[in-house]
Amino acid sequence: MFYYYGRKKQIAGHYPDPSYDVIIEPFAGSAAYSLHGNRWQKQVILVEKDPRVASLWEWLIHTATPQDIANLPDLMVGEKTSNFLHILHAATKMAFQYKTIKTTPVLARNWEISKRQMAANLYKVKHWTILCGDYSEAPNLEATWFIDPPYRYESGTGYQYSSHHLDYQKLAHWILQRQGEIICCEGQGGDYLPFQPLRMSKGVAGKASQELIFYHSLTAKVQLSLI
Repeated sequence: MFYYYGRKKQIAGHYPDPSYDVIIEPFAGSAAYSLHGNRWQKQVILVEKDPRVASLWEWLIHTATPQDIANLPDLMVGEKTSNFLHILHAATKMAFQYKTIKTTPVLARNWEISKRQMAANLYKVKHWTILCGDYSEAPNLEATWFIDPPYRYESGTGYQYSSHHLDYQKLAHWILQRQGEIICCEGQGGDYLPFQPLRMSKGVAGKASQELIFYHSLTAKVQLSLI
Protein backbone atom coordinates (compact mmCIF):
# COMPACT_ATOMS: atom_id res chain seq x y z
CA MET A 1 0.00 0.00 0.00
CA PHE A 2 2.91 2.34 0.78
CA TYR A 3 6.67 2.11 0.67
CA TYR A 4 8.24 0.39 3.66
CA TYR A 5 11.80 -0.77 4.22
CA GLY A 6 11.99 -4.56 3.81
CA ARG A 7 8.55 -4.93 2.28
CA LYS A 8 7.84 -8.02 0.21
CA LYS A 9 6.03 -6.43 -2.73
CA GLN A 10 8.44 -7.69 -5.40
CA ILE A 11 8.50 -11.29 -4.15
CA ALA A 12 5.05 -11.62 -2.55
CA GLY A 13 3.94 -13.95 -5.34
CA HIS A 14 6.64 -16.47 -4.46
CA TYR A 15 5.14 -17.16 -1.05
CA PRO A 16 2.36 -19.76 -0.76
CA ASP A 17 -1.13 -18.42 -1.26
CA PRO A 18 -3.24 -18.48 1.93
CA SER A 19 -5.06 -21.72 2.65
CA TYR A 20 -7.33 -20.13 5.28
CA ASP A 21 -10.01 -17.46 5.19
CA VAL A 22 -8.08 -15.35 7.70
CA ILE A 23 -4.61 -13.85 7.17
CA ILE A 24 -2.70 -12.49 10.17
CA GLU A 25 0.43 -10.38 9.73
CA PRO A 26 1.93 -9.81 13.20
CA PHE A 27 4.74 -7.59 11.81
CA ALA A 28 2.46 -5.68 9.47
CA GLY A 29 4.67 -3.02 7.86
CA SER A 30 3.00 -2.25 4.54
CA ALA A 31 1.28 -5.68 4.32
CA ALA A 32 2.59 -6.54 0.86
CA TYR A 33 1.75 -10.24 1.28
CA SER A 34 -1.93 -9.61 2.02
CA LEU A 35 -2.24 -7.09 -0.82
CA HIS A 36 -0.84 -9.43 -3.47
CA GLY A 37 -3.31 -10.76 -6.03
CA ASN A 38 -6.71 -11.54 -4.50
CA ARG A 39 -5.43 -12.22 -1.00
CA TRP A 40 -6.83 -8.89 0.17
CA GLN A 41 -10.33 -10.34 -0.11
CA LYS A 42 -9.68 -12.53 2.94
CA GLN A 43 -10.25 -11.38 6.50
CA VAL A 44 -6.93 -9.65 7.15
CA ILE A 45 -5.68 -8.81 10.63
CA LEU A 46 -2.61 -6.59 10.89
CA VAL A 47 -0.61 -6.21 14.09
CA GLU A 48 1.92 -3.37 14.17
CA LYS A 49 4.01 -2.29 17.14
CA ASP A 50 5.13 1.08 15.78
CA PRO A 51 2.31 3.53 16.65
CA ARG A 52 3.08 5.73 13.65
CA VAL A 53 2.69 2.86 11.21
CA ALA A 54 -0.39 1.58 13.05
CA SER A 55 -1.93 5.08 12.92
CA LEU A 56 -1.29 5.21 9.19
CA TRP A 57 -3.18 1.95 8.76
CA GLU A 58 -5.98 3.23 11.00
CA TRP A 59 -6.35 6.23 8.70
CA LEU A 60 -6.30 4.15 5.52
CA ILE A 61 -8.78 1.57 6.83
CA HIS A 62 -11.27 3.74 8.70
CA THR A 63 -11.04 7.30 7.40
CA ALA A 64 -9.23 7.98 4.15
CA THR A 65 -10.97 8.25 0.79
CA PRO A 66 -9.31 8.08 -2.64
CA GLN A 67 -9.89 11.82 -2.95
CA ASP A 68 -8.17 12.43 0.40
CA ILE A 69 -5.10 10.67 -0.93
CA ALA A 70 -5.23 12.41 -4.30
CA ASN A 71 -5.37 15.75 -2.48
CA LEU A 72 -2.16 15.07 -0.55
CA PRO A 73 0.38 17.63 -1.82
CA ASP A 74 3.17 16.65 -4.15
CA LEU A 75 6.76 16.92 -2.98
CA MET A 76 9.16 19.33 -4.64
CA VAL A 77 12.82 18.40 -4.96
CA GLY A 78 14.89 20.34 -2.46
CA GLU A 79 12.12 21.08 0.04
CA LYS A 80 12.15 19.61 3.53
CA THR A 81 9.41 17.51 5.06
CA SER A 82 8.76 16.10 8.51
CA ASN A 83 5.72 14.05 7.45
CA PHE A 84 6.30 10.43 8.50
CA LEU A 85 4.54 9.05 5.43
CA HIS A 86 6.82 11.11 3.20
CA ILE A 87 9.93 9.97 5.04
CA LEU A 88 8.97 6.30 4.58
CA HIS A 89 9.14 6.83 0.82
CA ALA A 90 12.76 7.97 0.91
CA ALA A 91 13.77 4.33 0.23
CA THR A 92 16.38 4.29 2.97
CA LYS A 93 16.89 2.03 5.96
CA MET A 94 17.55 5.19 7.97
CA ALA A 95 13.96 6.43 7.51
CA PHE A 96 12.96 5.68 11.09
CA GLN A 97 15.87 7.73 12.39
CA TYR A 98 14.86 10.94 10.60
CA LYS A 99 12.54 13.61 11.96
CA THR A 100 13.00 15.83 8.90
CA ILE A 101 14.29 14.92 5.45
CA LYS A 102 15.18 16.82 2.30
CA THR A 103 13.24 15.78 -0.78
CA THR A 104 15.44 14.04 -3.33
CA PRO A 105 14.40 13.09 -6.87
CA VAL A 106 13.96 9.48 -5.62
CA LEU A 107 11.66 10.58 -2.79
CA ALA A 108 9.60 12.85 -5.08
CA ARG A 109 9.18 10.05 -7.63
CA ASN A 110 8.35 7.39 -5.03
CA TRP A 111 5.76 9.64 -3.44
CA GLU A 112 4.10 10.46 -6.76
CA ILE A 113 3.83 6.75 -7.64
CA SER A 114 2.68 5.76 -4.16
CA LYS A 115 -0.09 8.35 -4.07
CA ARG A 116 -1.61 6.86 -7.20
CA GLN A 117 -1.26 3.30 -5.90
CA MET A 118 -2.76 4.10 -2.50
CA ALA A 119 -5.75 5.85 -4.06
CA ALA A 120 -6.34 3.02 -6.54
CA ASN A 121 -6.05 0.22 -3.97
CA LEU A 122 -7.65 1.82 -0.94
CA TYR A 123 -10.93 -0.10 -1.36
CA LYS A 124 -9.07 -3.37 -0.76
CA VAL A 125 -8.30 -2.64 2.90
CA LYS A 126 -11.58 -1.18 4.15
CA HIS A 127 -12.67 -4.49 5.73
CA TRP A 128 -9.27 -5.16 7.32
CA THR A 129 -8.43 -4.90 11.03
CA ILE A 130 -5.38 -3.15 12.50
CA LEU A 131 -4.14 -3.73 16.06
CA CYS A 132 -1.40 -1.57 17.54
CA GLY A 133 0.75 -3.78 19.72
CA ASP A 134 3.48 -6.38 20.03
CA TYR A 135 3.40 -9.45 17.78
CA SER A 136 2.59 -11.58 20.81
CA GLU A 137 -0.76 -9.77 21.15
CA ALA A 138 -2.07 -11.20 17.89
CA PRO A 139 -5.13 -13.43 18.44
CA ASN A 140 -4.17 -17.09 18.04
CA LEU A 141 -6.79 -17.92 15.44
CA GLU A 142 -6.69 -20.73 12.90
CA ALA A 143 -5.36 -18.70 10.02
CA THR A 144 -2.61 -18.17 7.50
CA TRP A 145 0.15 -16.50 9.48
CA PHE A 146 2.53 -14.39 7.42
CA ILE A 147 5.33 -13.57 9.83
CA ASP A 148 7.96 -11.12 8.56
CA PRO A 149 10.01 -9.90 11.54
CA PRO A 150 13.17 -7.80 11.28
CA TYR A 151 15.85 -10.16 10.01
CA ARG A 152 18.08 -11.43 12.77
CA TYR A 153 21.47 -10.54 11.33
CA GLU A 154 20.62 -7.31 9.54
CA SER A 155 21.54 -3.87 10.79
CA GLY A 156 19.08 -2.64 13.40
CA THR A 157 18.47 0.73 11.73
CA GLY A 158 15.72 -0.35 9.33
CA TYR A 159 12.83 -0.11 11.80
CA GLN A 160 11.82 1.70 14.95
CA TYR A 161 11.60 -1.70 16.65
CA SER A 162 14.54 -3.53 15.12
CA SER A 163 16.21 -6.92 15.53
CA HIS A 164 17.89 -5.57 18.65
CA HIS A 165 14.48 -5.55 20.35
CA LEU A 166 13.63 -9.19 19.60
CA ASP A 167 14.34 -12.38 21.53
CA TYR A 168 14.45 -14.78 18.59
CA GLN A 169 14.22 -17.96 20.64
CA LYS A 170 11.08 -16.60 22.27
CA LEU A 171 9.80 -15.61 18.82
CA ALA A 172 10.46 -19.12 17.47
CA HIS A 173 8.53 -20.70 20.35
CA TRP A 174 5.63 -18.32 19.73
CA ILE A 175 5.61 -19.02 15.99
CA LEU A 176 5.40 -22.77 16.50
CA GLN A 177 2.33 -22.30 18.70
CA ARG A 178 0.30 -20.61 15.94
CA GLN A 179 -2.77 -22.42 14.65
CA GLY A 180 -3.22 -23.11 10.95
CA GLU A 181 -0.59 -22.24 8.37
CA ILE A 182 2.76 -20.62 9.14
CA ILE A 183 4.83 -18.67 6.62
CA CYS A 184 7.87 -17.07 8.26
CA CYS A 185 10.45 -14.95 6.44
CA GLU A 186 14.15 -14.56 7.18
CA GLY A 187 17.40 -13.51 5.57
CA GLN A 188 20.75 -15.17 5.16
CA GLY A 189 21.97 -16.61 8.45
CA GLY A 190 18.54 -16.90 10.05
CA ASP A 191 18.81 -19.93 12.30
CA TYR A 192 16.07 -19.87 14.95
CA LEU A 193 13.81 -22.09 12.81
CA PRO A 194 14.65 -24.67 10.10
CA PHE A 195 14.52 -22.16 7.26
CA GLN A 196 14.90 -23.14 3.62
CA PRO A 197 16.02 -21.01 0.65
CA LEU A 198 13.18 -19.31 -1.19
CA ARG A 199 14.90 -17.13 -3.79
CA MET A 200 17.50 -14.45 -4.33
CA SER A 201 16.19 -10.91 -4.20
CA LYS A 202 17.60 -7.43 -4.77
CA GLY A 203 17.32 -4.62 -2.26
CA VAL A 204 16.97 -0.89 -2.86
CA ALA A 205 20.69 -0.54 -3.58
CA GLY A 206 20.66 -3.49 -5.98
CA LYS A 207 22.48 -5.81 -3.59
CA ALA A 208 21.42 -9.44 -3.97
CA SER A 209 20.48 -11.36 -0.84
CA GLN A 210 19.09 -14.79 -0.04
CA GLU A 211 15.49 -14.92 1.12
CA LEU A 212 14.64 -17.81 3.44
CA ILE A 213 11.29 -19.31 4.39
CA PHE A 214 9.91 -21.51 7.13
CA TYR A 215 6.62 -23.09 6.10
CA HIS A 216 4.41 -25.33 8.21
CA SER A 217 0.83 -26.48 7.86
CA LEU A 218 -0.94 -29.57 9.13
CA THR A 219 -3.45 -29.56 6.27
CA ALA A 220 -2.18 -27.61 3.27
CA LYS A 221 -0.14 -29.27 0.54
CA VAL A 222 2.02 -26.57 -1.05
CA GLN A 223 4.77 -26.74 -3.63
CA LEU A 224 7.27 -23.94 -3.00
CA SER A 225 8.84 -22.36 -6.08
CA LEU A 226 12.51 -22.24 -5.14
CA ILE A 227 14.49 -19.96 -7.43
